[in-house]
Parts: sequence; structure tokens; C-alpha cells
Amino acid sequence: MIAVDCASVSVGRKGTSLLRDISFRLNGAGFVGVLGPNGAGKSTLLRVLAGLRAPDAGEARWNGLATPRWPARKRAAFCGYLPQQFAPAWDYEAGDIIALGAGRASAGDASPGHVLARFGLTALARRRWSMLSGGERARVMLAATLATSPALVLADEPGASLDVRHKLDLLRRLRSASTSSLVVAVMHDLDLALRFCDRILLLEEGALVADCSPDDLLAGDALDRVFGLRLQKVRRHDDHDWVIGLG
Repeated sequence: MIAVDCASVSVGRKGTSLLRDISFRLNGAGFVGVLGPNGAGKSTLLRVLAGLRAPDAGEARWNGLATPRWPARKRAAFCGYLPQQFAPAWDYEAGDIIALGAGRASAGDASPGHVLARFGLTALARRRWSMLSGGERARVMLAATLATSPALVLADEPGASLDVRHKLDLLRRLRSASTSSLVVAVMHDLDLALRFCDRILLLEEGALVADCSPDDLLAGDALDRVFGLRLQKVRRHDDHDWVIGLG
């Protein structure tokens, strides 16, 4: 069972409203994208769903139980959280970080060596964090997050530091994970969100203004209005990786 509820959640800071009375239910596996301009409340919402930020009103629930009531061990096994930025306390080797992620469960296929091989990271196993590029760090963190195949995966701007090829690979891996897990990802790239996600949550100034499929979002004017743009909506050919527009 995978069910995530956001029930009348509001969050404020220093007199500013970050989230305003947001409610929705995510039920079952799938890939959900969270979109919106800078400052719309996307990362705050993800932290509330992860149980890392207590709302001022309302609550987030996993399988009907409010997130603060989940024991730490069960929380770690159920949810994998991929933050926007990560800085380890020590200069760990990549293999150590993978081992920490894999340690959330005892399943044999979550052994560090297996995870390193599955994500094509074996060559980086002995490389220290300080010696990894931004893209390599993102790939290591993704592997550590998905190591135990958690039921819920929360990702804040996955692949932001990656080149085009590795960004597509990362999103394909999240897409593959979403066949059995619920993946919720904050995304800035509209093209990729509309391509990979099954459902879109669109935020504007802390409010949820659309909750629908990518096709329904494209059919309306919410994207244009929220981002203040005139978007040209052209369907990508299925045998191509990317859309490049030149004007």
C-alpha cells in the first residue's frame, strides 16, 4: 500500500505564507511532478511530505498515519528523500554513501556492491566526496536513495547539476522506480516534467492551482498564466530524446 495525503497544509515564515491550505491525495505507484515558479513553495511542500518540516496547520500522512508518528526505522525504510543539496559530515567515499543508503534495509539486492554496479558507479566507489563532480554526486545520491526500492521517493530538483544525457538517465531511473514506488519530484524543466510524469501538481504563491495529467495541463492555460509566458506546445517525436527550439 502506498498512499500519501496532504490535508489542509499551511506553512508560514516570518509573516510570509509559504503554503496555503493545500490538500491532495496520492494513491499508488506513479511519477508525480511538482511545478511552479521560484518561491511557489515546491521545496517546502516536499519537506512537509517527507516529515522534515512541520506545517503550521494541517498534516501530511503516509498510509493514513501522520508522518511524526512513524518510528524512525520504519520511516527510513518507507521513504527515500533526495535533497536539492547534500553535504556529508565527513569526506566519505562514494561507496560509503551508497552503503549508508543500502543500510536502510537488509534485502540482499540492496548490498552496496550490487547498487554500485546497478547504477554504473563501481569506478567511483573509492572516490571521496570532495573529489566528485556535481554530476557524480547527484548520481551517487540517487543510487543511495533508490538502493532499497522505498515505497515513497521524494526528489528535490533531481538532475539539476547533470548534463543532458545523464539528466535523462536519472529521470529514466526515477520513471522505472515509479512502476512500483510513488515518486514525487520537484522539477523546473517543463519539457521533462510533462514527458516523464503521470500527474502534475502546479503551485503558485503557495497555493495549489492545478492537479491533473500532463495532457490536461497542456490543454489549458494554467502554465502560461502561472509562469507569465506564451508557451509553444509541440509534441516530441517518440524516437528522439530532446526538443530544441530555435527562433
